[in-house]
Formats: sequence, structure tokens, C-alpha cells
Amino acid sequence: MGMPKVTLDVVVLNIEGLHARPAMQFVDVANRFASNVAVTKPTDDTGEIIDGKSVMGMITLGATQGTPLKIEADGDDAEAACQALKTLFDEKFGEE
Repeated sequence: MGMPKVTLDVVVLNIEGLHARPAMQFVDVANRFASNVAVTKPTDDTGEIIDGKSVMGMITLGATQGTPLKIEADGDDAEAACQALKTLFDEKFGEE
């Protein structure tokens, strides 16, 4: 049996988008978990998968306010990782 995998759709709500500070917050939270975390931008035709534990990767998403993102985590703590990351988006990364 494989590792648990959780997929979650979120939307960037904060006005400034996913710039350096929120990208760092995302990576800090992702790194608290053993699960692998991947992020994709469904509206991007490249299908590029970003390592959610990489600050530069997260910044290169170019996610502005209103951008939908898909977070995928796989590992024993995948559910907890996704919920913690979702909270960042729900709370607009503390920017508003």
C-alpha cells in the first residue's frame, strides 16, 4: 500500500499575491512535515510541478491575487500538511 496522498485546491487571496514573504511562510510550514509537497497552477499550460519546500520554486509560480493553485502532499502526515498550508491561504498570509 502506498503513502497517503492528499490534494487540495486553494486560491491566492492576499492582495500582493505569493511574493517572497508568503512564499517563505508556505515553505516554512511545508518543511514542518515529512510529506512531499508539490504545487501546480492549473491555469498554467506547462503543467510544471513546483516543490512546495523550495522558496524559489514558489516565487516562480507568479501567483497573483485570485490565482488558483493545487497543493498535493504525499506521506504519513499529508492531511495535516495540507490543512496547515490551507490555513495560510485562508488567513491571507497575515497580510490583511
